Amino acid sequence: MAEQEEWNRLCAEQVRQQDYDHYLCGLFAPEEARAGIYALYAFNAEIARTPELVSEPLLGRIRLQWWRDAITAAYDGGGPHHQVVQALAQAIARFALPRDEFDAMLGAREAEVENEPIEDYPALERLARATAGGLTALSLICLGARQPRALRAGRHIGIAYALTGLLRAVPFHAAQQRLYLPQDRLKAAGVSVQALFDGKRQAALPVVVAGIAAEARRHLRTARRLRVGVPRIALPALLPATLLDGYLSRMARQKYDVYSPKIDLPPLARQLRLAWKASMRRF
Repeated sequence: MAEQEEWNRLCAEQVRQQDYDHYLCGLFAPEEARAGIYALYAFNAEIARTPELVSEPLLGRIRLQWWRDAITAAYDGGGPHHQVVQALAQAIARFALPRDEFDAMLGAREAEVENEPIEDYPALERLARATAGGLTALSLICLGARQPRALRAGRHIGIAYALTGLLRAVPFHAAQQRLYLPQDRLKAAGVSVQALFDGKRQAALPVVVAGIAAEARRHLRTARRLRVGVPRIALPALLPATLLDGYLSRMARQKYDVYSPKIDLPPLARQLRLAWKASMRRF
């Protein structure tokens, strides 16, 4: 029991350091679900960093195969002596988490390490659905919110969160010679991918960013239209929507310049936004 509690504590600390938004949202989860949710967020942080940690696709595939094997072992009640794997194994058993969501997340990350261009917006949305959409769905299941309406709302919020996060990370990804913007929209706007990789700002880039931001807002509106019938226990998994309002509003005020430091939300602003919406039981 003490060892399991330590694994859970390490997962929570990892999420606090690597995914502060989800760490804050997880604090609003009931104690009986929080460890499972943080295990999921820690797993997501581990696999999402793969392209940053490897120097070539083969090494990325090897790393993700290790995680695929670890998930298989976790479903069999075992797995490597690794805090995230062991915490996940407990969550999988306790909440009967569906395996296909993990497979979809890993599959999406495997495609990422190949660094192939994203051809169009539907391809980008599929990536967002498989990653953050699946993560939100699994978090809802930990909370006991398995209703189709809750899961649909969660997927839309997850997609919006992923889209917004990828926009905020454009400078970071471009510095690594990676880009998660649709090729067809870049071409239509006259944005040069190589110029982005070379660190050059382009006047047409905000046009593309604004278009993706509009898609994120569309998913948020859809999620909120599903609000009636979503149980209150689902709230901690849906609270990232509150942060998205802030990120997208700031982005708009900066005229969709993703290089502006003013598009970010300070930690205190995030905490206050979440506390306010949680007190109102709204997302």
